[in-house]
Amino acid sequence: MTYTDADAVRHYEKALDSLLFFREEVASGVADVLDASPRSAMGNVFRAYLGLLGTEEKDAAEAAKAFRAYQRDVHVADVTARERMHVAAVSAWLAGDLHRAGDILAELTVAYPRDALALAVGHHIDFLTGNAMLLRDRIGGALSAWDADDPQYGLIQGRYAFGLEEAGHYDLAERTGIEAVERNARDVWGIHAVVHAYEMQGRYEDGIRYFDARTDDWADGNSLKVHNWWHYALYVMETGRTDKVLAVYDAAVHNEGSAGLAMELLDAASLLWRLYLAGVDTGHRWSTLADGWARRHDGAYYAFNDVHAVMAYVGADRIAEAERLIRDREAWLRDAGGSAGVSNVLMTSEIGLPVSRALVAYGQGQHRDAVDLLLPLRYRFHSFGGSHAQRDALQRTLFEAALHAGHHDLARSLLSERINLRPRCPHDRNAQNRLNERTAAVLPADRVR
Repeated sequence: MTYTDADAVRHYEKALDSLLFFREEVASGVADVLDASPRSAMGNVFRAYLGLLGTEEKDAAEAAKAFRAYQRDVHVADVTARERMHVAAVSAWLAGDLHRAGDILAELTVAYPRDALALAVGHHIDFLTGNAMLLRDRIGGALSAWDADDPQYGLIQGRYAFGLEEAGHYDLAERTGIEAVERNARDVWGIHAVVHAYEMQGRYEDGIRYFDARTDDWADGNSLKVHNWWHYALYVMETGRTDKVLAVYDAAVHNEGSAGLAMELLDAASLLWRLYLAGVDTGHRWSTLADGWARRHDGAYYAFNDVHAVMAYVGADRIAEAERLIRDREAWLRDAGGSAGVSNVLMTSEIGLPVSRALVAYGQGQHRDAVDLLLPLRYRFHSFGGSHAQRDALQRTLFEAALHAGHHDLARSLLSERINLRPRCPHDRNAQNRLNERTAAVLPADRVR
């Protein structure tokens, strides 16, 4: 570790553990590394990664400024080959190319499969770019090089469980995640992987039981707590207890004490949007959430965030603000001119903007327009990031738009896909009942069964 003294190395290892456990003190840990060794190659790389992981445009700008200062002080030839690969990866990401950063880290992991920072950051990039196969294989390709007795092995295993789930290996994901959590009870990403596996199978009762049995391990003291509460609320929604869903929302997902981080606001928007699709009155919450997005003044940085901001504006019936955001992104694309190497260009043009337009159309009752915009994209939603569970809000929007537009054959087909994958899901059974009612209402009397 170039220009990194023994004290800084100890701080680095502690900060790395905090990152793997999603502990909130990771930032102070990295600051301790740089206090001890300001020119530390990996300390400066780590700080830059932290500025990028949260998809916060302002944090990324600050990280870029600090990293440029580091690069002026330390020539890249002075550091090791492995450190140079980290420098190249973080430089690519700071320049907007998430995919190139992920590729470099994949190359690094082949040579150094036990580099936990490379694995953790690469795994997060795969999540941000919606790459299910890499979420599985980046970790899977390295895992055999790890000793199962290594203290960090279980934490890497928990990430592997999430990759397995996103790639559709639900039984193996569940077993792997449970084993990871048995190694580290506070492995909140491992817990998260297990509940994702339950979510994708419609096993909401198992999800609630698993969460409830481990509340002390995941519900506070980590930066994933809001997201895991969001998962908990999704399970409660399947029970039909919308009052309890809103109680979870108010207590843990979004309230006056919320930090206003993009990843937390998008969870809030995603949860309220599902209630919106179900026709549930959520009171003042949409307006408060829309205010939270408006205060951010986000530029075009990550299309996945933009779509959830549009959800909030549509839910609050602030269509003008949703349309203003769309126009801003359209102007940004014109100015960007198809900038090579900026991942968000294609994320915005191919998915973010048409999805945002579809949400506005749905909010205005233009359901056929919403169907026309969403249907061609339904197998490509993943390319602008997130998980299957997160993107399910868009799949549900497509079904509801088809139902409201009178496209009953399409609605039936979409619902059949869902029910055959998750036969135990109450939402889908309820949707089937609504579709049956609509279909019966338009059939001739002699064809009604």
